[in-house]
Amino acid sequence: MTAPLLSLAQASMPHLMLAPIVLPLLTAALMLLLREEQQRLKLTLNVGSTLLGLVVAIALLAWTDQQGLPTTLGAYLPGNWPAPFGIVLALDRLSALMLVLTSMVGLASALFASARWHRAGVHYHPLFQFQLMGLAGAFLTADLFNLFVFFEIMLAASYGLLLHGSGRARVKSGLHYIAINLAASSLFLIGVSMLYGITGTLNMADLARSMAQIADSDRGLLHAAAGVLATAFLIKAAAWPLNFWLVPAYSAATAPVGALFAIMTKVGIYAILRLWTLLFGTESGASALFGSLWLVSGGMLTMAFGAIGMLGSQRLGHLAGYAAVLSSGTLLAAMGFGHNLVTGGLLYYLPGSTLAVSALFLLCDLIDRWRSEGSGTMPYEPHADEAPFLNAELMPSKGLNLDEDEEVLVGRVIPAAAAFMGLAFLACTLMVAGLPPLASFVGKFAMLTAVLNPLGIGASAGHQPGVSGWTFVALLIASGLLALVALTRAGIRHFWAAHDRPAPQLRLIEGLPIAALLLSCAALAVAAGPVMRYTQATADALHSPGTYVRAVMSALPVPKPPEAPVQPGDPATPAAPAAPEEKAP
Repeated sequence: MTAPLLSLAQASMPHLMLAPIVLPLLTAALMLLLREEQQRLKLTLNVGSTLLGLVVAIALLAWTDQQGLPTTLGAYLPGNWPAPFGIVLALDRLSALMLVLTSMVGLASALFASARWHRAGVHYHPLFQFQLMGLAGAFLTADLFNLFVFFEIMLAASYGLLLHGSGRARVKSGLHYIAINLAASSLFLIGVSMLYGITGTLNMADLARSMAQIADSDRGLLHAAAGVLATAFLIKAAAWPLNFWLVPAYSAATAPVGALFAIMTKVGIYAILRLWTLLFGTESGASALFGSLWLVSGGMLTMAFGAIGMLGSQRLGHLAGYAAVLSSGTLLAAMGFGHNLVTGGLLYYLPGSTLAVSALFLLCDLIDRWRSEGSGTMPYEPHADEAPFLNAELMPSKGLNLDEDEEVLVGRVIPAAAAFMGLAFLACTLMVAGLPPLASFVGKFAMLTAVLNPLGIGASAGHQPGVSGWTFVALLIASGLLALVALTRAGIRHFWAAHDRPAPQLRLIEGLPIAALLLSCAALAVAAGPVMRYTQATADALHSPGTYVRAVMSALPVPKPPEAPVQPGDPATPAAPAAPEEKAP
């Protein structure tokens, strides 16, 4: 499948880079022309457009991962103006990975919503497509001004999606969400304005090229501008203590919206990773690795906050929200070490953790619906015997553990829907806690190995990780343990200790997206070698930004086509004016 997609991408590049932005834009515009009663047609357009976007994203990823090249980057000039004066779209391995991840989560969310949630309010499908447009634009743009534009498109759509379905809880959480994101957008503008005043440019590659030439007198103002801009991104990345809004908002949203929002925090992670490696890499002179200590410290505090929040949560929606916070904290802390091997591990961990949190949001909706249809849970009562319903031969005792029809409960077949939900919850638990054999364990192990052996196993003798390294290792293990305890407790309460509850009603269109997301997590583990090679190549390119800068700055506009030569006998050519006649003397 990779070869045809690679051929498609090569044949249609660079114009294919526009598709992740233009496709949802045109789809949303078309759906706005349709009546609200035409829900089935809108649903078909939404799912079809998202599926086509996934195919395009996979084709772009295949194009960026050409064998034999250290990095493959495409630059596109939509206005046909050279950088840094015109708009530039840039595609590399990182942006292609984020596009594929966004399309996968979006398709799963759209399919799950088609069962019931898309009818809970108006304009769900156009807002969904505008959300995908904003996400794709944020991952593809190569200048800060357009990054702000796509951020606002994404946020404006998310405001409507969060309020979809109405209800007091959604309105209250939605107002908090809107207020904090408007404040973050204001900080974004302030930081961008300060950077423009210092450097005279907003193109990311041009900014990276000018970092080493900043005057010493302006260095403090540059760091202040970067701090203001980073604060805006850290709010969107749910870093502590700026993440108080996330859990109430995400848990109040409908299940497919919460699943789509799992990728929203990764937009902040992406922006910090992209700009920090470009502007404050090892080639940035006196500003090299500026803010690394803040990223490591803030990330580890976010990890602790997310793990403790999961342990103290009773609602499944809150568990999923704190799982998203824990994932963001892990990525921020690992990013702050500024080492390409650690970055390769965190890029492997990023898609698996995002897919797991999205699946958990969808699964929470099914479990809550199942719980509301039952009669509650049976309280635990201690018994003298450890297995009171079994005899010495480990067989059900007669007259014990019978239902109202005098049928033995032990050994009864579990309904298929309940079994599916239980196995899916188990897989989510393994992914969030980072236990084998799924992908998050491989990602965490790669990060631990890189922190303890930054030069490679066998070549890092005598290296000491330091206080920050050992603290990160301890938190990575402890947060996984706390997440395991919290999710296991929730699983016991909802699957093991529940009695007198009818079998869950599960539609195929609801179970299929959850299964697809979790199977993708399993596929990441099965293909760990090729995926790790891809993420490590991505990390190496991020920490050597010269290729990115040269590719963007050297992108040339398409020359104007030459005019056709004029033939003397061409009838379309106007005849030359006749010479004026001379008058006779």
